[in-house]
Amino acid sequence: MKEFVISEAQTEKAVLVGLITKTQDERKTQEYLDELAFLAETAGAEVVKSFTQKIDQANTVTYVGKGKLQEIKEYIRAHEDNVEEEVGMVIFDDELSAKQIRNIEAELKVKILDRTSLILDIFAMRAQTANAKTQVELAQNKYMLPRLQRLWTHLERQGGGSGSGKGGSVGLRGPGETQLEMDRRIILNRMALLKERLAEIDKQKATQRKNRGRMIRVALVGYTNVGKSTLMNLLSKSEVFAENKLFATLDTTVRKVIIENLPFLLSDTVGFIRKLPTDLVESFKSTLDEVREADLLLHVVDISHPQFEEQIDVVEKTLTEIGASGKPSMIVFNKIDAYTYVRKDEDDLSPRTKENWTLEELMRTWMAKMNDNCIFISAKEKINIEELRDIVYKKVKELHVQKYPYNDFLYQNYEEE
Repeated sequence: MKEFVISEAQTEKAVLVGLITKTQDERKTQEYLDELAFLAETAGAEVVKSFTQKIDQANTVTYVGKGKLQEIKEYIRAHEDNVEEEVGMVIFDDELSAKQIRNIEAELKVKILDRTSLILDIFAMRAQTANAKTQVELAQNKYMLPRLQRLWTHLERQGGGSGSGKGGSVGLRGPGETQLEMDRRIILNRMALLKERLAEIDKQKATQRKNRGRMIRVALVGYTNVGKSTLMNLLSKSEVFAENKLFATLDTTVRKVIIENLPFLLSDTVGFIRKLPTDLVESFKSTLDEVREADLLLHVVDISHPQFEEQIDVVEKTLTEIGASGKPSMIVFNKIDAYTYVRKDEDDLSPRTKENWTLEELMRTWMAKMNDNCIFISAKEKINIEELRDIVYKKVKELHVQKYPYNDFLYQNYEEE
């Protein structure tokens, strides 16, 4: 399913579109568009312009009003004669219906993406293992199924490639069956096959988890691009791929870590994000099982991000949705080296905001709020990493004694696997 995938080498120009509504003010909309721009850049596009419209709710026909759509169209036409400035796609910050996509494409005559399809693109680019590729393809199929009327020519091309095996297009077409019906049958059969594969993967992973012995499981969770993989490398003394891009990690990486002769399993999981597609969460069930079955969650937060508190809320909400809330956890505030604040002038009598807080003030506030169940570090600069290791050791030791009270683990000899 590659219709929407943007090549990493491609620098196609993109325009972003978002709405200001009763439930989403201008500041929030701008935050979402900033994140959407990061998503677009991660996918290989270059954002050249953003459009917003103040409206009660999205237009069911064209998402934005006719006037705003005409404004976007005029901007695209004004740059179409210059190859270096030509706009190749318009990306909308919310999920679009098939009807909206069809109408917008007819008017703008460029590629139309929404936040969901863009995230799916990135996941498709990032998927390396058979497991991740299967999960992404299933999510793509679920996304495309209600939009088949628009995609039928693409699916017709795909049919020949998938017809050689179980779930393909061979022998599917019945008497009088329309192209749309045939394509729907193809994609449903493909989804059934992918679900079978994921069920087998789930069984294999469950067996692997059972065979890991009597060790506490610790999972790194958090918003995407907060430094989980970098922290994983420091704690496990291994080399896990880490990059300053969204969703650098798709497959859960599990490493055996030993601190003061105490072994435990540390996993690095896929990052969460606002408006994460439900189908993607469902498809990555086997990956997220590592989080659900963990004994301790280390919630990594980028404290240098202006909206880090909202990111905390998104992660906690997602943990609740996947049934992983209520576990022993602690917050690891990362990137203290990148934290900045706005120093207020003495003559400025306006009330202070969080933008004016020093790092020390923020630390004291959160430590009081969390009853000291948090720590402030820089994985990049290796600040407070030993303190973090000490805290993790104490927490793992306590959990180990509770879970395996008769296992005299402290005096056994352990070797790296």
